[in-house]
Amino acid sequence: MFAGAPSLLTDHYELTMISAALRDGTAHRRSVFEVFARRLPVGRRYGVVAGTGRLLELLAAFRFHPDEVAFLRDRGVVDEQTAAWLADYRFQGDLDGYAEGELFFPGSPIMTVSGTFAECVVLETLILSVLNHDCAIAAAAARMVTAARGRPLIEMGSRRAHEEAAVASARAAYLAGFASTSNLAAGLRYGIPTAGTAAHAFTLLHDDEKAAFASQVAALGEQTTLLVDTYDISQGIRNAIAVAGPGLRAVRIDSGDLSVLAAQSRALLDELGAPDVKIVVSGDLDEYAIAALAAEPVDVYGAGTAVVTGSGAPTAGLVYKLVEVDGRPVVKRSENKATIGGRKTAYRRHKPTGTAVEEIVLSQQATPPAQPGDRLLQRPFVRGGELVADLPTLADSRAHLRDCLITIPWEGLKLSAGDPAVHVTVTTVGPR
Repeated sequence: MFAGAPSLLTDHYELTMISAALRDGTAHRRSVFEVFARRLPVGRRYGVVAGTGRLLELLAAFRFHPDEVAFLRDRGVVDEQTAAWLADYRFQGDLDGYAEGELFFPGSPIMTVSGTFAECVVLETLILSVLNHDCAIAAAAARMVTAARGRPLIEMGSRRAHEEAAVASARAAYLAGFASTSNLAAGLRYGIPTAGTAAHAFTLLHDDEKAAFASQVAALGEQTTLLVDTYDISQGIRNAIAVAGPGLRAVRIDSGDLSVLAAQSRALLDELGAPDVKIVVSGDLDEYAIAALAAEPVDVYGAGTAVVTGSGAPTAGLVYKLVEVDGRPVVKRSENKATIGGRKTAYRRHKPTGTAVEEIVLSQQATPPAQPGDRLLQRPFVRGGELVADLPTLADSRAHLRDCLITIPWEGLKLSAGDPAVHVTVTTVGPR
């Protein structure tokens, strides 16, 4: 991909189809594509829609620049007719979907892309690469937030991911409820609060631990976090309080048996007259490790590798399928990969208490039969190639996810393997 151009986030086979469709006249047929997951990752009970805001930014700038078109033509990827079409490309269709921060389940039509076949199919790789990544990170992060039981989490996995994936992961984690990130690029781009402390290298740089702590406090003030496990944790805590005093913001423990060390550290801090100093723990934490520390005196968790890799599920498993051509539903009948044709309408049904009980997906019916407690799930994002005016902010999406998680049955929040928290019922109305 050429610098600054997202357009070659396009797969070779997409351009093969466009070339053939332009030649036979089918490229301009009105088409509807749908993004959904056939199943959730093993052990997961819900998915989280994330990345929509990033995707809309990329879509607005999605063009094929002259040097890219020349590259494709020179390599024989496209013919002259397709090259001319790419040179003039601008998405002019519609895009609808579940709000960012919404929950999804197998079969949920989380995004619908409408337009000509060619202008929609060329977006497949862009759409799936963004949504598969961000949805996976947000789902893992949401499980960690639930496991933390209200204690704040810092996303600190930038060194375990591609440089751009690290920024996207920080955004998805914040969407899911993380309090802050150590990734400054994410802070700059998305306004996410940033946080961090010194590494072991800073302590090792100095002649002794006290000198390192004194330098950090002199530069940042006592409202900083000192890393106390470079040598001996107990002595590290004593040195931290001796240097910074009881007004120190926090100490961080990054290794060892965190359950035992957190309890011992809390007792020692209290003994030293520093009951308000918080304890931050990090070191390969995932949702299970965080849940195991629920009874310990931990104030803040730092999660890195697990969150930026989806905690074992690095992709959401989303697919992008053609479901309608010129108003006629089309279906794929391959074994284990069958689709349901037609544009979908989806809404979620709730008990009077607000608990979600079912997701209803209707094919080929514009207005679903409403019942008390029903909530429509799709909303417009793009009309005629232009972004709609009332798009939610990242803060809006973060609040929306928080509200959605409250609605699912309590067993849906368990970390153990189980069925999806909400059953999806798909009904076809009209001819198949």
